[in-house]
Amino acid sequence: MTRPGRTHRLPAAAATPAPATLPPVGLPGLDPAFSRLVEVAESGAAAPATRTWHLLDNAARLAELGVTPVGTVLCVHGNPTWSYLWREFVTKATDAAAAGRPAWRVIAIDQLEMGFSERRGTVRPLARRVTDLGDLTDTLGLAGPVVTFGHDWGGVVSLGWAVDHPELLGAVMLLNTAVHQPEDSPIPAPLRLALAGPVLAAATVTTPAFLETTLALAHPRLSAAVKRAYRAPYRAAARRGGIGAFVADIPVDFAHESAAELDRIAGSLRDLLVPALMLWGPRDPIFSDRYLDDLVGRLPHADVHRFEAAGHLVAEDVDYAAAALTWLGECAPVVEPAATEAEAASETWPAPVVEPAATEAEADWVAGPHHPLWHYLDELRDSDETALVDMSPPGGRAPRVVSWRMLARQVRRLAAGLDLIGVRRGDRVSLLVPPGADLTAVLYACLRIGAVVVVADAGLGLRGLTRAVRGAHPDHVIGATPGLVAARALGWPGQKISVARLPKPVHRALDVSFTLAELLSLGMAEGLPASPAPGDRAAVLFTSGSTGPAKGVVYTHAQLAAVAHALHAQYGVGLGTGLVAGFAPFALLGPALGARSVTPDMDVTSPKTLTATAVAAAVAAIDATVVFLSPAALANVVATEAALTPADHRALAGVRSFLSAGAPVAEPLLAGAARLMPRASAHTPYGMTEGLLMTDITLEGIRDAAPTSLADLAGPGGVCVGCPAATTRIRISALDADGAATGELSDAPGVTGEIVVSAPHTLDHYSRLWLTDRAARRGAVAGERWHRSGDVGHFDSAGRLWIEGRLPHVIATATGVLTPVGPEQRIEGVAEIARAAVVGVGPAGTQQPIAVVETLPSGRRVALATPGLAAAVREAAGLQLAAVLVVPRLPTDIRHNSKIDRSRLSRWAETVLSGGRMSRP
Repeated sequence: MTRPGRTHRLPAAAATPAPATLPPVGLPGLDPAFSRLVEVAESGAAAPATRTWHLLDNAARLAELGVTPVGTVLCVHGNPTWSYLWREFVTKATDAAAAGRPAWRVIAIDQLEMGFSERRGTVRPLARRVTDLGDLTDTLGLAGPVVTFGHDWGGVVSLGWAVDHPELLGAVMLLNTAVHQPEDSPIPAPLRLALAGPVLAAATVTTPAFLETTLALAHPRLSAAVKRAYRAPYRAAARRGGIGAFVADIPVDFAHESAAELDRIAGSLRDLLVPALMLWGPRDPIFSDRYLDDLVGRLPHADVHRFEAAGHLVAEDVDYAAAALTWLGECAPVVEPAATEAEAASETWPAPVVEPAATEAEADWVAGPHHPLWHYLDELRDSDETALVDMSPPGGRAPRVVSWRMLARQVRRLAAGLDLIGVRRGDRVSLLVPPGADLTAVLYACLRIGAVVVVADAGLGLRGLTRAVRGAHPDHVIGATPGLVAARALGWPGQKISVARLPKPVHRALDVSFTLAELLSLGMAEGLPASPAPGDRAAVLFTSGSTGPAKGVVYTHAQLAAVAHALHAQYGVGLGTGLVAGFAPFALLGPALGARSVTPDMDVTSPKTLTATAVAAAVAAIDATVVFLSPAALANVVATEAALTPADHRALAGVRSFLSAGAPVAEPLLAGAARLMPRASAHTPYGMTEGLLMTDITLEGIRDAAPTSLADLAGPGGVCVGCPAATTRIRISALDADGAATGELSDAPGVTGEIVVSAPHTLDHYSRLWLTDRAARRGAVAGERWHRSGDVGHFDSAGRLWIEGRLPHVIATATGVLTPVGPEQRIEGVAEIARAAVVGVGPAGTQQPIAVVETLPSGRRVALATPGLAAAVREAAGLQLAAVLVVPRLPTDIRHNSKIDRSRLSRWAETVLSGGRMSRP
């Protein structure tokens, strides 16, 4: 509960008594046939009394269909909505039953004094509302299993019913809600304002301000018709008394009338052993992610999906109904009610993941002992050989050389210090530290004590980084000063730990609890806790955000160790190897491989700041034999090669393997790098945050795979990324006419479809993205674990994989599906074209392909291509392009600066071609 303070009294009767009525006909999306009124005897009343409820109920429709429900979903709205909130769920559940899928009876209530239920102007605090709901279900004679589904303060009421009816409860589902207000956090500002004494009545009853503010929280905006539907029961002040009473019933201190009941419900949730689902809108200014984190702590087995673009009215923002029905079909019971505590204790929840059948190479790895990422720190703790070099330490100092002895000591002391200040196994620790010695030491210290490191690339930008950090809801934040300033300014959660010592006023202003120096001192004489198990969670790594909002990818310790093993198996990176890593994940893996590593001097948020001389200096610093750079960084390295000195060239000549990945690497760019490192074997691996190494191809392999005939050029094309690497298996799920990957997993050549991968080093799951996780595992062979990459491609007859684009970028035309990369490559063969993107406009199934191009020299404005250029582009593409548009610059993703944002281009092109302004995309 919150701290003691002034209690907000519930207002006296503010509503004129009014009978229950049916909603008016014609409200968008609401079938009047679902509406009914129910007379309910009120329990606990001083004198016999009945109350009339309005509710939506599909029972009659199910009876007409001749189907027997497998259970009941009891939907409870919050404030200031009504049962209209659940219209889509009622309809879709009924349609699913009509289509032969499991039939769920859905009852969506209007709470008393709300919606179209009766009004008597009586005060109904939380405990009374929970009892009211029990009175209703008793009257309806519901049998189990019952699944509760609540939103806003209706979530609390529904959970109150759930904990009071364990004999009927089958599962719980929630949209944004809260059951506890952290003592160290204020009540959300909109509610504080509404609760202010003189404001309460004016904002909630006298005027519709509270209602209108709530309706304005939808993303995108609600239509005028839907807003009118939500306003329908609350048009007069006399009908808004329930809204004001509901707001006043928010417990703001221990003395509040509803505080004890809220605490009772919150405390009872840990005893709920039934399946649970939380569908969340993180853009909610009221029920933010901190409330989600609290709920997950109380229901740790719950499935969670955060709809990144959704807010408080998540039911209006996204297709929550389809998600909930999918979950009900897969996870919720359809016959048996809740398990007893003893029964639940005998089961494992969630069900254990069955690993894929192992290949011979995988079997060799699995059969061996587990080597945690820090095992070389233990083996080499007495070595004075170089472990890593920090080329750009804070303060512009000279490069910092760290031995294995020093690194091992720092990691051990930091780990002990972290343990001493309360960082525990399973705690999430957000790392806002630039690549270098400090980040490496902190990362391994956290892993050693079993804390889960949260790593989001600074290249996401402030907004993307904020979204990632809040979504992960860390318990602790370790950061350099810029990260801590952002954390403080933007309200990022977690105890703050500073990498550097700070002046006392800055220390206080940034709410810093400890510094690394203090942790090192604390940990000097302390022991370490037991090491985490291989199956424990180790890290949440956020994707680049180039294909949508950045996703948190969860790895276990075993899976991270498997990443290191895959790199060793594929490239021989191991003990004694010198590794230059212009890509942070590989720099952090250096100590796990026993390699001495260095991050070149560059701005990690801008790969194009890396120069050829910086790479040469990094190579020379550790006598590196392996270099890894992103394509964007590589482009600038090749562009700045003229600045290299003879000494730089001699250093680069010592490199034996060169890797570039993160986006497709064109042959000329890879060849340019090969000129700089003439003795190196040039590789371009294909992978993703969900699996860092999936395939590999060399420069020679790219040249061998290059088209040699017009017939080859006319095929699907794409980027050849070679053969499966190390312990990886790859299959293709063929596309159907709508561009969906519905085919069985196959390695047959010439079949275009979604690329599906399996390896010991793929992710464990996505963080709080149940739907995404389900989609990524869809169609896996029984007993095996596969990950759907979202990339589209095919195998050729030599077993090489070709990337043709992303699944969302497939163009579904009336004559079949098109993938973009092959046509784009052919268009880029036109002399006047620098870069090209092929996207679809119009509805799926009848989409029209268009080309958007950058020219040489670059144009200054958006325009239709000249007839000559358009004809050349169409001929090269081999497609009936509906239009060819010229832009000064194609939009690219934030981090890689090389992946074209085709989804954004498609939306922009539709606007332009439908008569919109010819602005830049």
